[in-house]
Amino acid sequence: MRELTFTNRHPRFRLDRRTFAKALAYLDAHFRVTSADLPTLSPAGRRRARALRLPAPNASAVPAGDLSVSFLTDSALAKLHAAYLDDPTTTDVITFEGDESLGHAGDICVSVDTALAYSEKNQVPFAEEILRYVIHGWLHLAGYDDLHPKKKRRLRAAEDRALKLLRTANLLPAFTVKPTRSPR
Repeated sequence: MRELTFTNRHPRFRLDRRTFAKALAYLDAHFRVTSADLPTLSPAGRRRARALRLPAPNASAVPAGDLSVSFLTDSALAKLHAAYLDDPTTTDVITFEGDESLGHAGDICVSVDTALAYSEKNQVPFAEEILRYVIHGWLHLAGYDDLHPKKKRRLRAAEDRALKLLRTANLLPAFTVKPTRSPR
């Protein structure tokens, strides 16, 4: 079982850490890259998938090692976006690959504000939207890419499979955002 680190840097965000940890462990244990996904994976993702002889039992799609998940404000994630990707705009999730030889799978940084805005605008449950962002980052660590339309469609399909897997196992974590106080 991998070491998970959660960081919450959003002042109004709350998460059920225990269920969230169980959900990620469940994905590690049960989500499989399909042979249809292979052509759309990054070269490192393809090498890893082939080494696991898909569909490998008891082997996570994500490299072994510690995993860090940070929940941030739009402005904090935009600063990371500018510093590491030379793009100062807001985004939903940024994933940093780790180094398996150093025992680090990677870091997933999620914008709570973007998930909240999207969920309200599109009438999607907030908890499901933020979990989708975490899964998106997790899939990037597994080698999925979304820079081309075909690869993006495969990544979206994998997100849907992962959400269905967690929903079926009754492991959708509770994520909430406290409402802002209105001025008196």
